[in-house]
Amino acid sequence: MVVLNKIYTRTGDDGTTALVTGERRPKYDLRIAAYGTVDETNACIGMARLHTASSHPELDAMLGRIQNDLFDLGADLATPETDQDLGYEPLRIVASQVERLERDIDAINKPIKPLRSFVLPGGSPAAAALHLARTVARRAERMMVELSHVEGEKVSAESIKYMNRVSDFLFVASRAVNDNGETDVLWVPGQNR
Repeated sequence: MVVLNKIYTRTGDDGTTALVTGERRPKYDLRIAAYGTVDETNACIGMARLHTASSHPELDAMLGRIQNDLFDLGADLATPETDQDLGYEPLRIVASQVERLERDIDAINKPIKPLRSFVLPGGSPAAAALHLARTVARRAERMMVELSHVEGEKVSAESIKYMNRVSDFLFVASRAVNDNGETDVLWVPGQNR
């Protein structure tokens, strides 16, 4: 259980922040940036949900589950894998979370016709918000992959898979809220030459 009685601690005033392990790192550290960008994704999904809560309740419930999972992912990234015993089992993204996302993607994609062009972000306010969340999710994924290639840093394969599926989900969700793709705004190559 997390208990936050006092919001400011002043411990970050020197430009560092603590990982779950207690290790302090600069706030610009790639690991901190990666889970910060996961948090940005979560905030973007929260904004998108302002447009989906009443009009797409089943999709909105899926987005709510993703938001909770993104906190799990943040905890995972904030607890680097080490050989030391932490005295507890750290929270990690697991295969069942990835599999659930895949089932959700398949379910909402089923009634949507295949694409014949790329989709421009927009159409409806909900779709535009979901596209924004998708692009932030892709940035988080890129940072996680980059972190996984830094010597001495580990990022689980399941975490990277999960973030990849989140962006896939958000793309399909954007099409679903655009009348199952019927009101998507399609890219017309060279249209304005």
